Amino acid sequence: MSQLKIGNVTLDNNIVLAPMAGVTDLPFRLLCKEQGAGLICMEMISAKAIYFNNKNTMELMEIHPEECPVSLQLFGSDADIISEMAKRIEERPFAILDINMGCPVPKVAGNGEGSALMRNPKLVAEIVEKTARAISKPVTVKIRKGFNENEVNAVEIAHIAEECGAAAVAVHGRTREQYYSGKADWDIIRQVKERVKIPVIGNGDIVDGASAKAMLEQTGCDGVMIGRGAQGNPWIFREILHFLETGELMPPATKEEKAAVIRRHIELQMQYKGEFTGVREMRKHLAWYSVGLPGSARFRNEVNLMETKEELLASVDRIFTNLS
Repeated sequence: MSQLKIGNVTLDNNIVLAPMAGVTDLPFRLLCKEQGAGLICMEMISAKAIYFNNKNTMELMEIHPEECPVSLQLFGSDADIISEMAKRIEERPFAILDINMGCPVPKVAGNGEGSALMRNPKLVAEIVEKTARAISKPVTVKIRKGFNENEVNAVEIAHIAEECGAAAVAVHGRTREQYYSGKADWDIIRQVKERVKIPVIGNGDIVDGASAKAMLEQTGCDGVMIGRGAQGNPWIFREILHFLETGELMPPATKEEKAAVIRRHIELQMQYKGEFTGVREMRKHLAWYSVGLPGSARFRNEVNLMETKEELLASVDRIFTNLS
């Protein structure tokens, strides 16, 4: 299996869990690591929230030894605050610091953060250079194709990031305007790879081993990043690894294997979030887990009304262990 080296960090493989707000919390990250992800990316963290010692943000930054190596992602638009907060938290057990320049949501992009940074190459340079100088850990950047189809500048931004000290760049082949709709443009990932010497990680429309292999071959990228394809499907990492190593499809996880992992997910949610929050955050995961199963629509309606751990566990037995 192809290893991937980012700065002074060598990953066991080149399959990466994408950072997803509200998804890649500690319980889900542990599951994806257990299924074979080579690098685990955390939910994005506000640099300003760290600056103001926000309690919820401190909890978001919790890292378990078993999920390492981990990439911690910061977002913001003030180069001094981002670099200073990176220095402040450098002793935490993350291996890589990523800077978010791809988030499309209005409350982030509307503040000039996330994907909006791609409209300001000078600020991109300042943020990456100051942060890379501030810490000894590798600094990476996650970008999109561009802000819209009239502002496609992933190649320019990736080159700037490299020149300013970035150790790798992840490229999502959609514009901010697209959000997550339409088809990802893998050709822009190829263009970025041809322009820079640092590792390039491709992101967008990877749903199985065949699509992961296709992206690697078509773009020449050094690794692939899995986002929505992992929602309700942490098994995607072992399936991709198996396909890349053997060229063969791995037998899908059995209903018993799935039920066991989902029960573990529920237990982890309770352990790290408590029952009240854990149950409510688990609802969306159960909805994703149930996609395509008989009675899944009714199941999702039922899940949204559940309030206890026992109800969640019973629901897993009902929908996964009673399948014919």
